[in-house]
Order: sequence, then C-alpha cells, then structure tokens
Amino acid sequence: MESSKLNLNKDFRRLYGRGKSFVHPLLVTYVMFTKRGEVRYGITAGKKVGCAVLRNRARRVIEAAVRECLKSVDCNGADIVFVARSRTPFSKSQDVANAMMHHFRSSGLIKGDSQ
Repeated sequence: MESSKLNLNKDFRRLYGRGKSFVHPLLVTYVMFTKRGEVRYGITAGKKVGCAVLRNRARRVIEAAVRECLKSVDCNGADIVFVARSRTPFSKSQDVANAMMHHFRSSGLIKGDSQ
C-alpha cells in the first residue's frame, strides 16, 4: 500500500473534526476514508505527553509501529492521525502496534481479517 505523510495543519484539523476516533490508553487514532488511492498518516504528541525528549520518543515509538502496521492496510485511500498519550513514551512499539491494529480492524482499514 502506498503511503505518505500528512504535515499540513488543515489536514490535521479536518481529521479532528470529521474523522472517526478510536481511543486506547497508549494511542488515539483518527481515521477518514478518502478517494486519493493512498494512505496518508500524521503523528502528533502534545505538551501533555511531557518534555521534548518524551514527545520525540513517543513519535519514534509510533513511527516504528506505523511501519509495521501499514503493511496490512487494505483500502483504496485513507487519512490517519495518531496522537500520542502520556503513557506512549514509556511503552514498546509492539504494544503500540497491537493497539494500532485493533484500531485498524475497528475502523475497517483491514478487510477480511477474522476476529
């Protein structure tokens, strides 16, 4: 699946307003289906996560989980925003990937997956 990064503020705000959200103690995911033919994703970590070191670690943990999970996405196009939570920098990328896969299944990004 083709993927690229979201980095415009208007795209993030559009997803916050109109996207479907999925919540987990490690991660919040906003998903909105599009007709672009590619999956675009963005990662944010607000000041509630902690100092700059912790926010950067949270983004790296989420980025590692995204690389693993986007391989199994089966849809024509979607925009996804991942928001780090206060427990994210202290967790392993595999734990975040498990939460991410659960969000993907709930949102319909993964089709034909038995659960």
